[in-house]
Amino acid sequence: MALNNTYDARLVQQETALGAGVQVLLLALIGTAIGMGPVGWLSGLAFAVATWAVLSRALHRSGLRSFGAANRVTLGRATLVGGVTALVADSFQSSPPVSLFVGLTAVALILDGVDGKVARRTGTSTPLGARFDMEVDAFLILVLSVYVSTRLGPWVLLIGGMRYVFVAAARVWPWLTAALPPSTARKTVAALQGVLLLLAGAGLLPYAANFAVAALALALLVWSFGRDVLWLYRSRRPATAGTEQTPAARPVPELVAG
Repeated sequence: MALNNTYDARLVQQETALGAGVQVLLLALIGTAIGMGPVGWLSGLAFAVATWAVLSRALHRSGLRSFGAANRVTLGRATLVGGVTALVADSFQSSPPVSLFVGLTAVALILDGVDGKVARRTGTSTPLGARFDMEVDAFLILVLSVYVSTRLGPWVLLIGGMRYVFVAAARVWPWLTAALPPSTARKTVAALQGVLLLLAGAGLLPYAANFAVAALALALLVWSFGRDVLWLYRSRRPATAGTEQTPAARPVPELVAG
């Protein structure tokens, strides 16, 4: 049995390494096609290494014996996000093709609805898979907000940074880590963030229209986060001696950007 567990663990780790290799291959293709500069290369490679390291550690701690089809879809989406990250970083030095940026982002957004369905159909839903999906979503929104902010102003960064501010605040106020009830509105707002930011960043609309689209995304996000924070505040339970949850025991909330 020990031999089987060791073999399965190695097989799972090999899949994450393969994902990192595919990420490097995608960066090479992008770099060859557009002549990507060093900033884009370094950003893309840093994303690949960080994704591989964090995911490998998480898989080791979870003890999963199979990576799973749904996680493969999410890993493929993460690879596309790495490509988008490289393009956005490169845009500070040059002007990468908007069509390539839109294409990679659009496919990543479309696949966001695939991994969850695959997990449910195959019965392979796991906390790790849900967290992996959430982190990929959140980082893509952050990268898109950085790109759009170069055109519309730094206020757009609030869209990408709000989820990370929420996580940081939860370290100060533990009641923010309580599980939230399922919400169709929350999921809809989360899905709209990427679509609206992509629309604002594609350059297809006049400046005023792009500004309005990004402002709508921010307004929806503030409303959704505000509603959830208010619910958590009203539902909080004062900690009593000997019953306070440790950080590892606290449930992970379903965040709007996840």
